[in-house]
Amino acid sequence: MERPVFYYDLGSPYSWLAAERVNALFDPPPVWEPVLLGAIFKATGRSSWSRGPGREQGMRECERRAREYGLMEMRWPRNWPGDMLTAMRAATFAKQSGRAVSFSLAAFRQQFNAGRDLSDLDNVLLAAAACELHPRAVIAGIGTQLVKDALRAATEDAIARGVVGVPTIRIGDQLFWGDDRLEEAAAAVR
Repeated sequence: MERPVFYYDLGSPYSWLAAERVNALFDPPPVWEPVLLGAIFKATGRSSWSRGPGREQGMRECERRAREYGLMEMRWPRNWPGDMLTAMRAATFAKQSGRAVSFSLAAFRQQFNAGRDLSDLDNVLLAAAACELHPRAVIAGIGTQLVKDALRAATEDAIARGVVGVPTIRIGDQLFWGDDRLEEAAAAVR
């Protein structure tokens, strides 16, 4: 059986909530697949709750879930949500370098625990350094056509498979959307 796939975007607090727990629920852990949530929204005609009237309520819900899961306290970047394209290219580069999990967790923690905006390349590079990716390698990597094409292809494949948001776990053709469905997805594998 193919390994489950964990689709995520570093700008999504719900993806962070899932990322902190997902590997412990699956044996073997899922494949971490960075995708552009903005492109998924565009393709599906949806938009983020973070830009609408439910923003404050959504933020409080994320904070509540973080406490319930026993995670570190959330600190929101002042300009959240920001432009995640560079950060997601860095996540794609990290995946190609075999460091998708360590980089992505470090980046999520920069964003949602330290309150550092991942729209700022310096904060992305802090996450890269935490998982021993050299800043110059990351800067060079995110500018390559190979990385740009890989992120675009992963996003398009996710859309073609029916992914409408993140986090999503894919098990074969079955999709489990939402951090609150991780346990259900893990049970489906068993």
